[in-house]
Amino acid sequence: MHREFLMGNFAVAMGAIAAGVNVVCGYPGTPSTEVLETVAKNNDGSIYVEWSVNEKAAMELGAGAAYSGARVMVTMKQVGLNVASDPLMCLSYMGVKGGMVIMVADDPGPISSQTEQDTRRFAQFAKLACFDPSTVQEAYYMIQEAFEFSEKYHTPVLFRPTTRICHAYSSIDVKDREEYNPNTPSGFVKDTQRWVIFPRTSYLNHIETEKRNETLADVFSDYQRNMTVSCDSKGLRKGIVTHGASYGYAMEALEKLGSIPLLKISTPYPFPERKALEFMEGLDEILCIEELDYVLERELVYLCGKYGKTVKILGKQTGHIAPAGENTCDSVYMAIAEFIGADFIGVEHKENLPSEKPNLPVRPPVLCAGCPHRGSFFAVKQAMKGKKAVFCGDIGCYTLGNAMPLDMVDTCLCMGAGVNMTQGIGRIDPDTSCFAFVGDSTFFASAITGVVNAVYNGADMTLVVLDNSTTAMTGHQPHPGTGVTMMGDVVNKVSIEQILKGIGAAAVETVDPLNLKESVECVKRVSAVKGVKAIIFKSPCAAIIKSGKPAVITDKCINCKKCINTLGCPALILKEGMAAIDTSLCVGCGLCTQVCPVSAIEGGEKQ
Repeated sequence: MHREFLMGNFAVAMGAIAAGVNVVCGYPGTPSTEVLETVAKNNDGSIYVEWSVNEKAAMELGAGAAYSGARVMVTMKQVGLNVASDPLMCLSYMGVKGGMVIMVADDPGPISSQTEQDTRRFAQFAKLACFDPSTVQEAYYMIQEAFEFSEKYHTPVLFRPTTRICHAYSSIDVKDREEYNPNTPSGFVKDTQRWVIFPRTSYLNHIETEKRNETLADVFSDYQRNMTVSCDSKGLRKGIVTHGASYGYAMEALEKLGSIPLLKISTPYPFPERKALEFMEGLDEILCIEELDYVLERELVYLCGKYGKTVKILGKQTGHIAPAGENTCDSVYMAIAEFIGADFIGVEHKENLPSEKPNLPVRPPVLCAGCPHRGSFFAVKQAMKGKKAVFCGDIGCYTLGNAMPLDMVDTCLCMGAGVNMTQGIGRIDPDTSCFAFVGDSTFFASAITGVVNAVYNGADMTLVVLDNSTTAMTGHQPHPGTGVTMMGDVVNKVSIEQILKGIGAAAVETVDPLNLKESVECVKRVSAVKGVKAIIFKSPCAAIIKSGKPAVITDKCINCKKCINTLGCPALILKEGMAAIDTSLCVGCGLCTQVCPVSAIEGGEKQ
């Protein structure tokens, strides 16, 4: 063993490698992305690693490998689990041969997601064991133990860290390479009774699944990660039940406020019933501190009813913990202080109560300086000026096109939804010009079927593909259109233009969004065609190309501020009341030079 300073996601990846993982696949999504990338960087060539086209593809590839005796890790964020839920629900019934861990990173807040989905609920729904780490060190050990449980009980398991575990850093104990546990897959063995899902098979397997989960509930009561922190409660018959990142917040608070009994739940499903009952003995009240849903709270209330316990259970449902958003050190501190009571806290601890802090300044997200999406949105906006039009957005950097002054995203639901929503709006408002914006990575992940649906059903819409040659929002991962795989192989690029022509789009044109005149003309021309047509705005992400020569504002400037008020580029600023360019941000895209009405902006050359 040796010590390393690792981020939580790095620890999960290194733990999976130490566990002998053979296959790692997934789809990028914050806060999960670094797990797969870390495996790829530390791969000695024995692990197959891929960014799959979406989470469903990753889950199914992983299932095939696990059927063949491989140890498999599939990575995604919580909303990605929705995409993968079809194969996951079937896998729950069918089981696996090799260990299969589905690493799903939840995002309380939410910080970078559409929803605050709680994967612990999904574990209950899918009847799959769920592991919920509380620290970076625990995440490292627990991912290895998750593989062991999966393999022993022939079931996929869910591994659910949250953002504050995924992105926390800690100095932890890590195994040396000679301590790794290599796994040699036995290969796929034909067995239709086991691997072919039929209604009768599912019925019989459902019975076995329920028996397995009863066993696991008992086994988890003795699992070392489900831990009771004993202490001198000074006669106070109160306790705390918590999990995940909230465990750290609670322990920090108790160090300052005074100790009371605490139970950390690391396997929320199947719930360690016997362990919880032992903890409840001698207590009158329990405060459940959790995020996001009231999973632990509901389990304890259920146990009280089942066994006739009179313990009062407090938490989200009673208003003692916020019903939404992530917990913080301060919020947990105040909740515990209120729960313990002023008399118990004592004078010596009252100075530790957090004081009011000023609110942090608001810094709304914005498209990067030089982002080609800004030119794409502006071109469509100019071309559609004075016309009735609706602009359906999607998930990615380009969602930020909704911000003023662009104001070009009227709807955004989930990945790929904009293409289909556009069709729905068009059916009800046929006199509206309907546009669907989607990125190149999202096009491959979830928009292709929507475009096929539009062509098949004779929709009248304009698809706008914002092709910046990367998966930008999650850290510039490759996708089928980049011609490179996560294993570093150079492969044929999958052409979006050829796909669209192949499925029968009425018109397909590609244009550089940083050439404003050509872009506006292209939008006018293509959008006038009846049926399903597409514009591919192709220009690389500003973050992956070398910065060019910054633009400059000359003395021709009349300070009309049109450049600032129409583009919203963060490199365009006010300096002493005058329009100016922040040269530390400007990448020389040249868009502002084309917008200025008096040609006062010059330069702006991309490299």
